[in-house]
Amino acid sequence: MSSARARGAEEVPGWLRGTPQPRWLRALPAVILTVLTVAQIVTPETLQLGYFVVAVTPVAALAYGPLSVGVLGCLTLLTLSLPYGRRIWDVETPDLLAVVVVVVLSVVIAWVRTRREQQLVTVRTVAEAAQLAVLPPLPSSVGRVRCAGLYRSAQRGLLVGGDLYDVRDGPHGVRALVADVQGHGLEAVATVAALLGAFREAVLDEEDLAGVAARLDRRLVVDSAAVEHAELFATAVVLECDPDEPVLRVVSCGHPPPLLLRGGTARELALDPAPPLGLGLAGTVPVSVTSVPLEHGDRVLAHTDGVTEARDASGAFYPLAQRLPGLAATVSEDDLMALNEAVREDLVRFAGKAENVQDDVALLAMGHIG
Repeated sequence: MSSARARGAEEVPGWLRGTPQPRWLRALPAVILTVLTVAQIVTPETLQLGYFVVAVTPVAALAYGPLSVGVLGCLTLLTLSLPYGRRIWDVETPDLLAVVVVVVLSVVIAWVRTRREQQLVTVRTVAEAAQLAVLPPLPSSVGRVRCAGLYRSAQRGLLVGGDLYDVRDGPHGVRALVADVQGHGLEAVATVAALLGAFREAVLDEEDLAGVAARLDRRLVVDSAAVEHAELFATAVVLECDPDEPVLRVVSCGHPPPLLLRGGTARELALDPAPPLGLGLAGTVPVSVTSVPLEHGDRVLAHTDGVTEARDASGAFYPLAQRLPGLAATVSEDDLMALNEAVREDLVRFAGKAENVQDDVALLAMGHIG
């Protein structure tokens, strides 16, 4: 599974990734030169179009490197200066010198653009590697649990924002986390990294889900202590698949409840939510653990509020529980990523366009224990 598909990052235009420009842009200089030449031949001699040839090399500088632009500029100058039969171009010496200046400037622009693109590719490669280190793609299965995660950041081009998910196998079973931290975009990445680190340790150390929630809460409290007037908190849902029997245990800390997809129906799990993480209440307020028996073919979809709080043109919220059964019927029961993608595509259609979904979106689908 590719990192882009697993992480669900928004597609970025190819020219921002340093890949070759579109073919039409690379062909545009030749098309301009051809059209101008034909137009000059079929028009009266009194109508001179040679001035427009100056546009060829600047356009070429958008798609080609400095060497190619320089070669094209030399060919253009040669074409303008050759006397043959009825001269296609009738360009005076001062005008020819102006074309030379434009060609030289185009070569410089192409050189600068190429350098900047190389720097952009390097920076983006490093940034993507760093983000994937924080939130790596999920494998198709963890222990005896099938899983698939999809993420869309509200900030275009980011692979990590204010939402997170993870699935880990440990001595007490397979545990999963879906959380939504305060804020989104780059300012939330540090909190995401801290929560993921605390969760991965808690999977190994804590015997029950209440202990996992307390560990996550303590992590945010400690991080907030050094910041005056800090308002660092997160909502989260923690899930645990029993290694010996088909039972799902769930703890909610102020987070939207996951949905259980069984047969042709979908329902929200009835949970007793604890306070959000970061308020320092996990050690004093009882954390309720809900046990849900699983049947063969059951799927569980955990999500962040970026899904259910998306609105259509009339202001109505996205009804995930109502639409999920119909979406699940369009994909294979075994393809959990296809289920996530179907939800995301339907969400975009509901909102009108991707830009109308203004919050981070995270989806974690989990399959029945094998």
